[in-house]
Amino acid sequence: HPEDSRFSHLVGSTVVVPTSGRAIPVIADTYVDMEFGTGALKITPGHDPNDYEIGKRHDLLTINIMEKDATMNQAVPDKYRGMDRFEARSALWSDMEKLGLTIKVEPHSQRV
Repeated sequence: HPEDSRFSHLVGSTVVVPTSGRAIPVIADTYVDMEFGTGALKITPGHDPNDYEIGKRHDLLTINIMEKDATMNQAVPDKYRGMDRFEARSALWSDMEKLGLTIKVEPHSQRV
């Protein structure tokens, strides 16, 4: 969020997604709820309509990571290619835990 001083020093820089090595830009957008979770989130324009709209506003790449049968395609790291979306999600979470990148799991409702 543009008014969130906690992250304003990072806006305009890039960060690396640790599980893919892909560099992504840090942006600020009013859609983000500063009070939800950490107040920061990764925007994935090819993932849902809200992220798509944010991506359009900030000229972000839309990367399709799934085949029509919901298996992972060539846009993901080798180890996840060909996995079903649910299998890939579980494997990715496990890899993030092994890397010490997770804090906790909280149930929430989608805002789509």
